[in-house]
Amino acid sequence: MNFILTLTVVAASVLGSGMALPQAMRLARTGKVDGVSAVWIGVSMAINAWWTAYAVATSLWAILPVSTVSLGLYFAMATVFVRSVGRAALGGMAVGVLGLGMAPLPAFLIGGWDMAGLAIGLSYGIQLAPAVFAAYRTRQLDGVAPTTWMLSFVEGLLWLAYGAMITDLALLAGGATGVAMAGAILLRLVAVGSVSDLIRVDEVTRVKVSRN
Repeated sequence: MNFILTLTVVAASVLGSGMALPQAMRLARTGKVDGVSAVWIGVSMAINAWWTAYAVATSLWAILPVSTVSLGLYFAMATVFVRSVGRAALGGMAVGVLGLGMAPLPAFLIGGWDMAGLAIGLSYGIQLAPAVFAAYRTRQLDGVAPTTWMLSFVEGLLWLAYGAMITDLALLAGGATGVAMAGAILLRLVAVGSVSDLIRVDEVTRVKVSRN
C-alpha cells in the first residue's frame, strides 16, 4: 500500500509540475494568447500559493514540490502574457489574484487550515473556470496547448486517487474538480479541431520514419 501511495503521489507531482510547462512554452514561442485567460493565470498563481501554504502548515510535503514549481511556471506565463498583450492584461490578472484567488480566505479565517484545505481543493474549480470560459467563448484557440490539459486531466485523476487513499478532503475536492474542468477544455478542443496540432505532429513523425 505504501508503494502504491508513493507511486501515485510521485506521478501526480511530476504531471502537476509539468502541466503548465507546455502552455508557458507555447505562449513564449508563438506570442499568441487566443483562448488563454489572464484571469486564469492570475487565479492559478494565487491558488498554487494557497496550496504551498497549506502543504507547509499541515506538513503535507507530498504536494509542496508541485505547488511551488507550478507557482513559478504561472508567474513566467504571466510575464510572457503581459509582454504580448500589454498593461491591459494586468486588470484580468488582478481579478484572478485578488478576487477569485482569495476564495479560500474566509474559510481560513473561520476554521483555520482544516476548513481552508477543503476550500482550497474546491477552489481548483475556480482556478480553472476562467480557462474553461475563455475556451468556450471563441473558436480561435491557437494559444491553448492541448498537452497542458491532457496532463491536467490525468493529474486530477491521480490526486483524486491519492486523496481517497489518505482520506484528505482537500485533495479529493481538488482532484474531482480538476478532472471535470480539464475534461471540459479537452472536449472543447476536440469540438473545434485544435487537437489536430498533436495529430499533425504524429503524422509528420510517421512520414519521416517511413522515409527512413
